Amino acid sequence: MTAVTALVDTDTDLITARPGLLIVADKGYVSAEPDRFPAARGVRLLRPSYRNVTPRPGEVLLKAVRQLIESVNDTLKGRLGLEQHGGRTVEGVGVRIAQRILALTTAIWHHRTTTAPSPGH
Repeated sequence: MTAVTALVDTDTDLITARPGLLIVADKGYVSAEPDRFPAARGVRLLRPSYRNVTPRPGEVLLKAVRQLIESVNDTLKGRLGLEQHGGRTVEGVGVRIAQRILALTTAIWHHRTTTAPSPGH
């Protein structure tokens, strides 16, 4: 069982509360069963095709989505220091992560609201 099939099979509210749910996955989910299982439950699975297969509809968007995800992950780990958060309990880790995300969100909001020039420009 893959993570996608486990997610779809375990969390039934996920599907019923979101008709037409789209799950974005990576190449590790390339096989017939992970495609059939979500589809039978009304879930669309968007993932890259192998090179020798015709690209699926919407697949061209995956590169931009992946770049966005990698950029956010890099920011969270690098600039916000999430790997050295200093939390000693689950609650402490959660608070420290929330603080950092709130700080980043506030900085982005402030930058957009004040129309300040980008740093270094």
